[in-house]
Amino acid sequence: MHTTRPSTAQTATTRPSRADEVYEQLKRDIADFRLVPGDRFSEHELCDRLSVSRTPVRQALYRLQQEGLVEVMFRSGWRVLPFDFDKFDQLYDLRMVLETTAVQRLCQQEAATSSPLLQALKDRWLVPVNERSSDATQVAVWDEAFHETLVQAAGNPEIARVHHEVTERIRIIRRLDFLKQMRIDATYDEHAKILRAILARKGDRADLLLRSHIQASQVEVRKITLHQVFMAQQVAPAA
Repeated sequence: MHTTRPSTAQTATTRPSRADEVYEQLKRDIADFRLVPGDRFSEHELCDRLSVSRTPVRQALYRLQQEGLVEVMFRSGWRVLPFDFDKFDQLYDLRMVLETTAVQRLCQQEAATSSPLLQALKDRWLVPVNERSSDATQVAVWDEAFHETLVQAAGNPEIARVHHEVTERIRIIRRLDFLKQMRIDATYDEHAKILRAILARKGDRADLLLRSHIQASQVEVRKITLHQVFMAQQVAPAA
């Protein structure tokens, strides 16, 4: 039997380009506060640091510019844009709609209680206090995964896709929420309550708890100061 092998061109399309790699690295730099709002840099500096040519750097920067993360400065390189709190408010509102819809669907599904996705969340969040993580960076990653997993478990790929895009866009501001231990503790407590309500298929309670949880995070976003950004930069992981 004759087997058709993928062409070189087809295989190449599955690999990330250098521009994609630079884009992902710069996006991580911004999310992890190695680059913070107001920071300026040149294409030449990025080329040297990332050991790439100017073309992929420029392509990556144009993508980040379209996403509202950076802007080009006339004759003076690029700048990481200041926070747009009105835009973050809009994205949090959209996140609320997507997540509450997903949770309502979950609570209507009998099979949800035995879902491997929810079981994994139980193993991470329903733990004794002395087994909780105090690593702000780690908890921020787990927090994203908690909410994305709830949406994925509801079984609507389009809702999950849009929710992932929203998650990507609010990541930088959301991670600042975990610089305070009290916010880490609150996240564990609130996630546990939400998860128990879902597993008990109590839709109204799960909806109320989730709304309160997201609104609390949204309020904290408005309290973010330049000092918090500075503190985040001091504990940023090395590239």
